[in-house]
Amino acid sequence: MGALTAAALALPLPVGAVGAAEAVPMPARTPESALARLRAGNERWSGDRAAHPDAGAARRVELASGQEPFAVVFSCIDSRVPPELVFDQGLGDLMVIRTAAHTHDPLVAGSLEYGPAELATPLLVVLGHQRCGAVTAAVECFRDGRRLPGHLADIAHDLRRPYEEALRLGTEPGDLVEATVHAQTRQTVAALRGDRLLRPMVGAGRLQVVGGYYRLDSGRVAFLD
Repeated sequence: MGALTAAALALPLPVGAVGAAEAVPMPARTPESALARLRAGNERWSGDRAAHPDAGAARRVELASGQEPFAVVFSCIDSRVPPELVFDQGLGDLMVIRTAAHTHDPLVAGSLEYGPAELATPLLVVLGHQRCGAVTAAVECFRDGRRLPGHLADIAHDLRRPYEEALRLGTEPGDLVEATVHAQTRQTVAALRGDRLLRPMVGAGRLQVVGGYYRLDSGRVAFLD
């Protein structure tokens, strides 16, 4: 390394700036490297140092003939939880599937299977979040013994099992929403690990399915064991 280059690297970065090495996306073709890349991106986002990588015309042209997303993220539709921003990723990096409280049916399951099965995407993240509106509505309707209108009732129906798990754990009434979010995430992860198409990939170590919990207050994602 030349003296000028070394000196330049030694200069302190302005507050909020991202170093060149940090801004360059790391390769992520294994479950471990993909998860590390998401962790690094969320650290940038929550620390107000977002790099907004893989954006612009050059990236668009690069991807015009194909894609190699390194992770699938299954998250809630909440407008405050956009995975590309939460993990500071760009065009072509993530396949994102979003439903209310990440509830899923066979059509959603097929979308979740596509990345790992067709593109060898090595990581699938189920991302719950703090103060989920869909979970709050479901918990309130269970507590009050009423039915939500329209297809919102179907969302509540899918959240009944995680709600009941939260109750079995002895959760205090004021903590039921967050406990239900965590239970829903755990149950969804378990279901996807046991998915007929995904299970062999998980068993062979080619795919990892993990849960995460996003805090609206801090912007941080905690990955669940």
